[in-house]
Amino acid sequence: MPVVPLDSPQAQFALLEAGAPVRTLPEETEEMKEPDSGVVSEAGEPGAEAIARHRLTAKQWTRFEAHAAEIFTALGMDLSTPSTQDTPRRFIRAMYDSTRGYEGDSKVLTVFPTECRGGADCKISQIIEGPIPFFALCEHHVLPFHGMAHIAYIAHEHIVGLSKLTRLVHMYARRFTVQERIGQEMADWMVEHLEPHGVAVHLEAAHLCTQMRGVHEERSRTVVSSWRGAYETDPALRQEFLSRVSGQR
Repeated sequence: MPVVPLDSPQAQFALLEAGAPVRTLPEETEEMKEPDSGVVSEAGEPGAEAIARHRLTAKQWTRFEAHAAEIFTALGMDLSTPSTQDTPRRFIRAMYDSTRGYEGDSKVLTVFPTECRGGADCKISQIIEGPIPFFALCEHHVLPFHGMAHIAYIAHEHIVGLSKLTRLVHMYARRFTVQERIGQEMADWMVEHLEPHGVAVHLEAAHLCTQMRGVHEERSRTVVSSWRGAYETDPALRQEFLSRVSGQR
């Protein structure tokens, strides 16, 4: 019979079942500490979600792992094997890492003066970036959905580094969210920080919540487009954007 460490999630679960107090660490250890990434919210200041996440203590990590162990055991997982005895711990860490978007990303805020010198009406031909792979967690079932993002904008006074658009996608995708919201949030961020003449966001994704459960739609994909400014009013511009991204999926 395998030996189960006293500080393992399954041992903590056994203590909970017996009504005993859960073992907690007196202080947060270096192993438990999350690195200080210096991240900020999209407004440039630490967001409430980021502050809350960084206040997680070793006691909280231990308690969360014990709860995960309880759920996995109830659903049939044997936590006494070498390959599963640390699964609750790995699961909680994976969930934390998959929702880092709540912390924001200070590097997204790097913008540069535009190359356009023609005054208020000066426009640069649309800038299109993609496909940008993304993964997110559906807030309805906490199952992943994943796909490709394309972002386009018509610059006015500011442009953004192309790598920042990838950071923007990750910032809003790595959360508990829905696909429609990701597109709206990215479009609104672009409008607020770049003040462009127009913004287009196109997301195409497969949702495991419909593929693994429910109706089991194994091949379906969800497409969401968000338009701002010139893209809302100019059908030809929208069509040009969609025709360019259709061959890059």
